[in-house]
Amino acid sequence: MSLRSSRRQGFTLVELLVVIAIIGILVGLLLPAVQAAREAARRMSCSNNFKQLGLAIHNYHSAYKQIPTQGTGTKIYAASNNWWSQRTDENGWRLSAHVGMLPFMEQQGLWEVIANPFDGDGDAVFTYAPTGAVDYPPMGPTPDVAAYTPWATELPIFRCPSDPGQGLPALGRTNYAVCMGDTYDYMIEGTKQQENTDSAGKGTAEAWVGRAYDCQRGMFMGRTQMRFRDTIDGLSNTIMMGEIMTALGDDDVRTQTISPSQWGDASAVRNNPKSYCDQWINPEEPRKWLETAPGVNSRTSRRGYRWADAYPWSTAINCILPPNGEMCTERNAGNNYIAPPSSYHQGGCHVLMGDGAVTFVTDSIDAGGDVGMVWSNYWSKGAGPQRPGKKSPFGVWGALGTRASKEVIEDFDTN
Repeated sequence: MSLRSSRRQGFTLVELLVVIAIIGILVGLLLPAVQAAREAARRMSCSNNFKQLGLAIHNYHSAYKQIPTQGTGTKIYAASNNWWSQRTDENGWRLSAHVGMLPFMEQQGLWEVIANPFDGDGDAVFTYAPTGAVDYPPMGPTPDVAAYTPWATELPIFRCPSDPGQGLPALGRTNYAVCMGDTYDYMIEGTKQQENTDSAGKGTAEAWVGRAYDCQRGMFMGRTQMRFRDTIDGLSNTIMMGEIMTALGDDDVRTQTISPSQWGDASAVRNNPKSYCDQWINPEEPRKWLETAPGVNSRTSRRGYRWADAYPWSTAINCILPPNGEMCTERNAGNNYIAPPSSYHQGGCHVLMGDGAVTFVTDSIDAGGDVGMVWSNYWSKGAGPQRPGKKSPFGVWGALGTRASKEVIEDFDTN
């Protein structure tokens, strides 16, 4: 036997390093493709969630001849009972349309808990009348009461798989919000005239209703029963819901609201919200607010934090700024918001049309050209061009948000 044939075969160190380098290169090339495939699957799952919500709304309409109301629930009239205050004996008409959808998306059990008196500590004996203390009445307290279990319940159908948000200070998060049109006044109060102290200075009930109808031009209107027949532009031409990101606590302009520090500065938001927002964006991180931005330190008024809450920052969108635009308010108690849709998908977000179709809208959709224009006439309650039948100034995007402006959508594909 020769010496050469007796040697053991193997790899040299150089050969081993070359093989490792090749494997590393191949993994590096493959990883983006795997990540893209995973995001495509998450995006498809998100779209399927939206389709289920659309089906739930249509089934609701078949049963009750209206769509779920955004801003409904219970109300006890008292001089100090402002609707924006946290309460345990009523919910102040603050329940979102998501609550009404529950029985129509296989959440009948959760709906039954909400619709009946809630005894969390088990000290109430229900006979003809409770003999113990019931913790919360039917339809629950205001949606910011964390001790009420239903409001803190996380429902997968309300969540986009691409959204990593979870946990406190949010309760039950949602990535899907109803469309309130192309204006932002009366986003909660709608046509329901307050019958207590927070109606002071609002004028007569007739004036209130007229202003709300002028300002709220979407498929949903605050505290108002809406029907498919109200959408005379056509269900396939009108946005019913939009996707939203939930806040991660990182002061993202799409999920954290800013607001003027003084009431007198509210006109700056009303007259030119884009200009007002731009001055507070961090130039080094264009998706972040500056630390000095007014109202940015609020830890609860953040996007998608409570699926049961009709507050606009949690469950509503409007078609003013295009998708993934900035959020801001005029320092109002949850009522008036610039609230564009947003998502963790690249380049845009999903919207649900009135006919149940789900489509992806890009950030570059026509939103009226000069988004920095002065809008003071447009915002004025009951006097501006937002009156019913008037064309939206926000291009295709605004036209999609209005239900009855007689606008024909020619360059928007919902397939």
